[in-house]
Amino acid sequence: MNPLFIETYHSLPYPLKCAAATIWGRHLKSRRYGGETEEKVRQALERETWTPEKWRQWTSERLAAMLHAAATQVPYYENYWRERRQKGDRSSWEDLRNWPILEKETLRRSARAFVVRGASPRRLVQDSTSGSTGTPLDIWISLETLRAWYALFEARWRRWHGVNLESRWAILGGQRVASARRTKPPFWVWNGAFHQLYLSSYHISAETAGAYFDALHQHKVEYIYAYPSALQALCQAAGENAKGPRLKVVLTNAEPLYEEQRKIIARVFDCPVRETYGMSERVAAAGECAAGTLHLWPEAGILEMEGGPGRSSDLICTGLMNEQMPLIRYRVGDRGVPAEAGTVCSCGRTLPAIGRIEGRSDDFIVTPEGRVIGRLDPVFKAGFPIREAQIVQDDSLKILLRIVPAGGYDAAAQERLVKAFKDYVGNVTVAVEILEKIPRGANGKFRAVVRCPAPLSGAGA
Repeated sequence: MNPLFIETYHSLPYPLKCAAATIWGRHLKSRRYGGETEEKVRQALERETWTPEKWRQWTSERLAAMLHAAATQVPYYENYWRERRQKGDRSSWEDLRNWPILEKETLRRSARAFVVRGASPRRLVQDSTSGSTGTPLDIWISLETLRAWYALFEARWRRWHGVNLESRWAILGGQRVASARRTKPPFWVWNGAFHQLYLSSYHISAETAGAYFDALHQHKVEYIYAYPSALQALCQAAGENAKGPRLKVVLTNAEPLYEEQRKIIARVFDCPVRETYGMSERVAAAGECAAGTLHLWPEAGILEMEGGPGRSSDLICTGLMNEQMPLIRYRVGDRGVPAEAGTVCSCGRTLPAIGRIEGRSDDFIVTPEGRVIGRLDPVFKAGFPIREAQIVQDDSLKILLRIVPAGGYDAAAQERLVKAFKDYVGNVTVAVEILEKIPRGANGKFRAVVRCPAPLSGAGA
């Protein structure tokens, strides 16, 4: 988002911030939902009891169409198959097993080459995700597909749990809705278009937790959609015997939900806590039902997993929704564990199940004021010329930003980056380390946020 807009927003009095959020909310709502939404929701709910054979037939037809479109209309894949043919390879593109694994870095470098010919990105909805590296990844999608996606969201992340688009809700996420310099409430903004209280995840502390709970009461919130790490931090900051408003459900997103987090959140809000899974690339999605099964959405895509029951593996996904930007055998960057063979859920739905999504396991950082902050990837979405970034904090609360620069990164860009980071988290000591590559773990990925006991070196700012 434009830095000048952000600066102007933070200078507004609270009522005008709410007005600005509502205006933006109306824009998003008009994109995501239309007159066809309710019918799409009904159809999605109806498909949940299809027979396995009907699902196989539907999936096979969709896959065939997507593979043909990708091989004949998408520049990146056209070139790929042309080169194979020139080498004498006559493998059929109609067989998914003959396609290569698409790595995220390849997509990041050549995103436009994955848009079908004739579909101008200017006429599509552009979305972006930073993923685990903090580096923006552009995705283009049609308005029709975007609305189909949010109809699934409405059906399986809301209706399953007795709430809907008109319910009053709160979101605890990564948007900087209140300045990091702010020390008194409100640490939130009300978006009237979505009946949504957007809570800052950057101001949670023992001193502020009570104000968060008061805001939930005052706005008559019925359910919360949140990063589990941020909501856990709020519950713990409120104290061992804290009680928030009784909710219908808490839906978690963006991170794995651990059982300890589930127990703490369920106790504080006296409601079920259900996990969801999805991504901006829209090649896979899942939602947890009331019986505790994490059901995949076959409409989103085909999921390949190399591990057997109980074994973790990378998630390789082939999208079935986004005809304008087909992604075939895309390694999404998360890991998961398959469900036990023959799993049948007591909820009665025939949607396939997945045993567990492992996702990322990022640590928190802690501010000198005692605030606990988890997801910080939004700070890197402001157009900084960097390929990868990692945030490291030692026990003294000093922070090291490990940066892999892209073209155009200079002293001025670094100064802006440090300032932007401090705008998010407050007055902390920040050092910068320039690297050629962020060190990876045993699984080939790196954590975006790391806490370490050893003192960090480097000059701070």
